[in-house]
Amino acid sequence: MVHGKLEVLLVSAKGLEDTDFLNNMDPFVILTCRTQEQKSSVANGAGSEPEWNETFVFTVSDDTPQLHLKIMDSDLTNDDFVGEATIPLEAVFQEGSLPPAVHPVVKEEKYCGEVKLALTFTPAAETRRPDDNEEGPPYSSWS
Repeated sequence: MVHGKLEVLLVSAKGLEDTDFLNNMDPFVILTCRTQEQKSSVANGAGSEPEWNETFVFTVSDDTPQLHLKIMDSDLTNDDFVGEATIPLEAVFQEGSLPPAVHPVVKEEKYCGEVKLALTFTPAAETRRPDDNEEGPPYSSWS
């Protein structure tokens, strides 16, 4: 198992259903990777095409199956659920980094826009693979 950090560059979203009737909605994103949760800034008045260009870092292992995004509209009383996206992580563990790509946003199993993000996986420095073919232990012995 390889441990490391997953960098998520949350770029933008488009085609979102605007949940506010009078003003443009103020969207933000809750990013969840297993038990870790982070929140983007609120794109005030950005409506259905917000831009964030924010980076989030999660500590993961290569058996973490996915990243979950929940797009919300910030309101004074209750935040409204706009939609969600699930991004499989297997490809970024194999490739190391994935350029900005568009992922569908769904609400109640219906397409309701898209979110654009880039992913980078950096294995932790102490990670050693058995196929490195180095002789002996990974530390110096005190003789």
